Amino acid sequence: MQKRAPGAERRGGLPRFLVLYAALYGAYGVLSPILPGFLAARGLTPAEIGLLLAAAGALRLGIGPLAGAFADRHRAGRSILAASLALAGLSTLAHLPGVGLAQLIAPALLYAVGTAAPAPLADALALAAARGGAAFQYGWIRGAGSAAFIAGTAAAGWSIGIFGLAAALVASGGLFLAAGASALALPADRARTTRAGAPWHGFAALIALPRFRRTVLVAALVIGAHAMHDGFAMILWRSAGIAPATAGLLWSVSVAAEVLVFLLVGPPLLARIGPAAGVAAAACAGAVRWAVLGSTTAISWLAAVEALHGVSFALLHLACLGLIEATTPADLRTTALALYGTLGLGLSGVAATLASGALYGSFGASAFWAMAALSLAALPLVPGLRDR
Repeated sequence: MQKRAPGAERRGGLPRFLVLYAALYGAYGVLSPILPGFLAARGLTPAEIGLLLAAAGALRLGIGPLAGAFADRHRAGRSILAASLALAGLSTLAHLPGVGLAQLIAPALLYAVGTAAPAPLADALALAAARGGAAFQYGWIRGAGSAAFIAGTAAAGWSIGIFGLAAALVASGGLFLAAGASALALPADRARTTRAGAPWHGFAALIALPRFRRTVLVAALVIGAHAMHDGFAMILWRSAGIAPATAGLLWSVSVAAEVLVFLLVGPPLLARIGPAAGVAAAACAGAVRWAVLGSTTAISWLAAVEALHGVSFALLHLACLGLIEATTPADLRTTALALYGTLGLGLSGVAATLASGALYGSFGASAFWAMAALSLAALPLVPGLRDR
């Protein structure tokens, strides 16, 4: 049998990763905006919806790192990713016949299990395939995922207007299943060795790495500061008399900037300045962004700082992934990404969201200054991120 030329599998991996990320983030984009509304339409009270979503979030925080550790120990990233996505798709479809909390709690919790690990697992496989930059860069496929999320959100609004809320669940479930099938076709990272021991040994080994700890902490601070924007920017703009269509355009500016940085600007910029400087730039961009939102609702200023989302989020994410790849052992890479997603993104987002509600309720727009301070708190950690 003829052997494939060196690098052929990696070159062929780019289309496969594009399909995976488009299906995965498209599924999230279709489902995320309408899931609470679907639950309400099926008879759940606001308190029950909050309880269900909180339980699902807590379950993800526990399952994600365990799935990453299992994938590292058994070199089973593709298999775990495919199984997770299949569970996500089937549990999404299992919502359809349910009415009331008793019938919907099992599909909701299974959906939480299925969606706990796909993002870090996919990122670990993508970073391994793109290592060295000869075939493609991670930002290309992550940018495609962000674009698919936007398209999925737009498609959800169109489909439910014609076919009802259930159509979005059917579309999302199908996309998750398609992503699961595409995961099985991904190139494997055969160069890695495996590490024996219980999962918590890997957690302890990673937490003992100072640069990894700092990377997770700066992500928690800078990305956590986005929580107030995600929860209250639209409320603030509408209370200031900004029309819904204009508010939607402002939000679109931020997402377009995210895609632009992932696809084009971020990778060459970080190659030039390094990931530590990228973190510093993201923290400063976030601080400027939240300070402006806390000071004015002038459309021109809002449009300008919404474009900073490409730096405050996308550039930070690329920089953190670069730091994780540079500072963690290859046989713990998936575990490291799962911890980064759980602690740096997930848990910090939950805590900042809870704090944002209280702050905005007490101080209104001025509460965004607290998010500016949170972003700036990451700057003292930057010197410790540099490679010594």
